Amino acid sequence: MSAGHEKLRDHQSAWLAPSEMNNKTHVTEFIFLGFSNHPSLQGVFFLVFLAIYLTTLLGNTLIMSATRVSPALHTPMYYFLSNLSFLDICYTTTTIPAMLVNFFREKKTISYEGCLSQIFFFVACAGTECVLLAAMAYDRYVAICRPLQYPILMSVKVCVCLVAGSWLCGVVNSVTHTALAATLILCGPNQISHFLCDIPLLLKLSCSDTSVNESVLHVASATIGLSPCLFTAGSYILIISVILRIPSAQGRRKAFSTCASHLTVVVVFYGTANFNYDQPREGYSLDMDILVSVLFCVVTPMLNPIIYSLRNKEIKGALRKLAGGCAFPSDSKA
Repeated sequence: MSAGHEKLRDHQSAWLAPSEMNNKTHVTEFIFLGFSNHPSLQGVFFLVFLAIYLTTLLGNTLIMSATRVSPALHTPMYYFLSNLSFLDICYTTTTIPAMLVNFFREKKTISYEGCLSQIFFFVACAGTECVLLAAMAYDRYVAICRPLQYPILMSVKVCVCLVAGSWLCGVVNSVTHTALAATLILCGPNQISHFLCDIPLLLKLSCSDTSVNESVLHVASATIGLSPCLFTAGSYILIISVILRIPSAQGRRKAFSTCASHLTVVVVFYGTANFNYDQPREGYSLDMDILVSVLFCVVTPMLNPIIYSLRNKEIKGALRKLAGGCAFPSDSKA
């Protein structure tokens, strides 16, 4: 066992309630073990994650600003993209700031209430993103497969309802999981082998019956995770079938370019999510689990604006105009 783990054992008395009758204890805080195997690299980790967080904030803020100031981007596709950028900012802010603070603390803890709060916002953002990506796939399906009906099927009212519905699904799912997690009896240890609080991690620490929690988790995985994924996959099967029937090669390239960025984001999101929650237990290691979770929770939100800005001419043009307006404000008034 590493020296870092031995130090953590010395702090376990902080989470025990005065009474330990019937081997039941009340957890008041949790100790994160994520990155504890590399105490000498805490400073390096801090700089890396700080750079990723600032890049995520900057990139997604620029996307949101560009979609607002450029009239050419006042379309349903970019309305969804703006909401995705806002969601990614919320997503990373749920976990990274607390992680950055813990790099400078010998005792990397989070309170019981703070853990439940982190679970609520983390699950809400993840669930909302699943549904929102499906809504964006529907937008691309209508644009390519039913272009004449696009103004009606993707009206402002429909777009607002799709975004609101995405947030509603994410929040309802999160409230359900968080409420059930609050009923768990946690008997210890209070060590979480991760850098964040998540439902499966909390279930491992419980000494009470978790069958209801696990059943709800499976149902939510099917409805909030798998169903939007299948819907998105089905939409792109139809989209690709229509694109392949376009006679000219230029027409096929133009049609595919309108959905290439979103398809890339979908593949990255679901690829890292699947690897994060369904990785094989054989050959399991804490370092590998942390690495996979970092890709899903930290790196993916940073990649989204990069993918859209690199593969989308309209976004690149709007960003250039935005940068030019900031650099030469007097010219924009002329």
